[in-house]
Amino acid sequence: MLGCGSCVTICHTGGEKQVTELAAQLRLSAKLEGRQIEVREDSTLRQCEWEFIDNIKDVIKDCDAVLSIACGIGVQYMAEKFPRIRIFPGVNTTFMGGPIEQGVFWERCGGCGNCILGTTGGLCSVSRCAKSLLNGPCGGSQNGKCEVSQETPCVWNQIYDQLDTQQLLSTMENIVPPKDWTTGMENHPRKMILEHLVMKK
Repeated sequence: MLGCGSCVTICHTGGEKQVTELAAQLRLSAKLEGRQIEVREDSTLRQCEWEFIDNIKDVIKDCDAVLSIACGIGVQYMAEKFPRIRIFPGVNTTFMGGPIEQGVFWERCGGCGNCILGTTGGLCSVSRCAKSLLNGPCGGSQNGKCEVSQETPCVWNQIYDQLDTQQLLSTMENIVPPKDWTTGMENHPRKMILEHLVMKK
């Protein structure tokens, strides 16, 4: 079982503590079923970077399988690095978000590749609006809540308040043209190159 020391550790879903807890549960479950299994425990700082997973190759080289409790990126990096070993995901990666209170995470970014945060007061209407509206609000929101879910704040109401606070309310009069969705998650797979970090040949 392999944990990751980055995002999943912060989210309390895949760090060293969760490795220890889950390994104990697997051992107990196997024992109750009368099976003998060896469960090894380890963790690396990041499963999504080659140099960090290189450090654990000696730990997993004799394993039949690895339960990775990293995000989906970590699972894929492990599978590419160790093609002869079955890598199983232990975390169901859902979105890019942040905590709004202890143990509660909300999506904040859809990674659409065409960011509009500079014009919406730093609040993303693509990921935080049920309709991903670029020009809002939709008219169905009531009392600052989304018409799709009354538990969800209307982000366009929040954008209005934010721009009002910043004395930039007039920017809401600008009509945002249709988005180039080819830069988003619908156009797979995406790649980003940081030219200043790429070694020149």
